[in-house]
Amino acid sequence: MISALATPPLAPGAVTALAPGAVTALAARHARTSEVASCLHPEVAAALPATGFARHFVPSRWGGRAGGFAELVGAVAAVGQGCASTAWCCALLAAHARLAAHLPERAQAELWSDSPDTAIAAAVVPPSGRLTPVPGGWRLTGRWSWASGVEHADWVLLACLDERPDQPPAYRVLLLPRQDVRVLRTWDSVGLRATGSHTVAVEDAFVPEHRSCLRDVLLTGVPEADAAPCHRVPYTLVAPLLFCAPALGAARGALDAWTALVRERGTSDDSGVRHTLARCSADIDAAALLLEAAAARADRAALTPPAAFEPEAAARNGRDASVAVDLLTAAVGQLFRTAGMRALAPESPLQRAWRDIHVVGAHATLRPDPAAAAYAATALRA
Repeated sequence: MISALATPPLAPGAVTALAPGAVTALAARHARTSEVASCLHPEVAAALPATGFARHFVPSRWGGRAGGFAELVGAVAAVGQGCASTAWCCALLAAHARLAAHLPERAQAELWSDSPDTAIAAAVVPPSGRLTPVPGGWRLTGRWSWASGVEHADWVLLACLDERPDQPPAYRVLLLPRQDVRVLRTWDSVGLRATGSHTVAVEDAFVPEHRSCLRDVLLTGVPEADAAPCHRVPYTLVAPLLFCAPALGAARGALDAWTALVRERGTSDDSGVRHTLARCSADIDAAALLLEAAAARADRAALTPPAAFEPEAAARNGRDASVAVDLLTAAVGQLFRTAGMRALAPESPLQRAWRDIHVVGAHATLRPDPAAAAYAATALRA
């Protein structure tokens, strides 16, 4: 678990800016080893608390920052320039803490009273498992896929269908300590290999009632007026841009690697090289502008009363993130095609970025057809 590793967490109350530089170079250095191991290198995991990602959305009363989305997207992309898998884990450290801020106060105290840098993994989409109500809470059994970063987590959020006969069926999210969860090392993807997005299994674990809430509460935002702005924003507005941010970093890293190869070959005067550089760098910059606009939209929405949220904003963010990942994938594909044989080596950061960015683009929140349908539904509404 991150909190038990060598690097101590930031002191509670030490509210600082995100520090992606605390891990970027280290993650790049260990990227190949992390890939082979299907999880972050221990030194990388140990460095994560000092970056501030885990506390970024933690409520300020627990020593967190209750921070904004534009800053987070920029910091995640910076980490992604060295290792997209590490950037993915950083984004989810922040995102899962934002979800956990919707849990009852007693559960929040268990998470953050000792440190706001608690690492939380999650597998809430799709729900799974079997939930049985018992006095004082539930008993939970089942398996959940794609729990990124779970091997370095302190706690885990899991979703399950609550089918009690006296109420309508509803999805419920439950918080479990890491020791109640067994990790099945199933993650063997072509890209984002070091995220360690393994399957987790739970066998008849007791979950107290206070460590649970309805999943809709996590996804729609906190309506209370005294909630921090970042906790009032619906999931659909921010998820696409957070999942896309590692791809932006990966594309920038790929451009750096390609440029270094071109300089080594001495082909800078080649017209094809110049065209590739101009077009791919412009596409990467265009994607960055789309994500910056989406993040600014999310930060503006955070200052808006929940009742005034406009569905157009979420639809536009989904559209922009989907188009951004298309631009980034095309740019990295062209860089990879023109980089030469050295880019094919297993240790090449360019081929790793090429694989990683395709896996990012396959995520459900970034698929073009649903994003286009959601945007058209608002843009063409009579």
